[in-house]
Amino acid sequence: MAIARKIEAFGVMPPLLIAAFLITALLYASVGFGGGSTYNALLVLSGADYRVMPLIALVCNMIVVCGGIWRFARTGDLSARRLLPFLAASVPAAWIGGRTPISETFFVGVLGGALLLSGIRLTFQKRESEPVPRHDSTRRIHPILSTSLGGAIGLLSGLVGIGGGIFLAPVLYFMRWGTPRQIAAASSLFILVNSFSGLAGQLMKLQDMALLSEAAPYWSLPIAVLIGGQAGSWLASYKLKPDLIRRLTALLILYVAARLLWRWTGMI
Repeated sequence: MAIARKIEAFGVMPPLLIAAFLITALLYASVGFGGGSTYNALLVLSGADYRVMPLIALVCNMIVVCGGIWRFARTGDLSARRLLPFLAASVPAAWIGGRTPISETFFVGVLGGALLLSGIRLTFQKRESEPVPRHDSTRRIHPILSTSLGGAIGLLSGLVGIGGGIFLAPVLYFMRWGTPRQIAAASSLFILVNSFSGLAGQLMKLQDMALLSEAAPYWSLPIAVLIGGQAGSWLASYKLKPDLIRRLTALLILYVAARLLWRWTGMI
């Protein structure tokens, strides 16, 4: 029986799902991301209604990345001004995507592809200690290109209920936008802003569909990611080596992506 059908009268989630959310938040927070795609994937595999998944994932996303943004701001790696061209179009696009109804097949397919992309990127990501040429750390990207890319990422992210950092980070790496830490900081801010915008769209869509109350039983999952996110930020700052955390996160993502894409092949 699907996990979603085992929810008790008081809305208490099964311990396994709570633990999975906590561990996911811990790993993602340690590398500067929110984990929205993996939260959605875990909910898909648990048998939850796909229409309320983005709402839950976006709330969890926002909780986790706040810790990362605070950490990157303290170290001076966060530059909101340089990210503005990407945010200019992504914010309204994320809201539009959140408001747009989609099929379950599209949702699972895009989510599985996003996870696969994220896992591959983390696997081959450069080490944080690897130097980046000085001119690359302040490289300028044409505003039209930045705005177009931001809008496309925001729309896709809003549709499936993620922050978009897993799409933005590879683009910034390809463009040599900055150092690994600067890109992680930019992705964290991008995730927070677009999660908020996408959440607004999702709330309006679910209200129109009379499904908003269906998300209420999942109240324990945001608490789990709050704990996991704080633990992940602490570990990243003081204890575990970044490369070890990155490899563990990549393994988790690739495993979930494989399961999700296998499920998707049975839907098409």
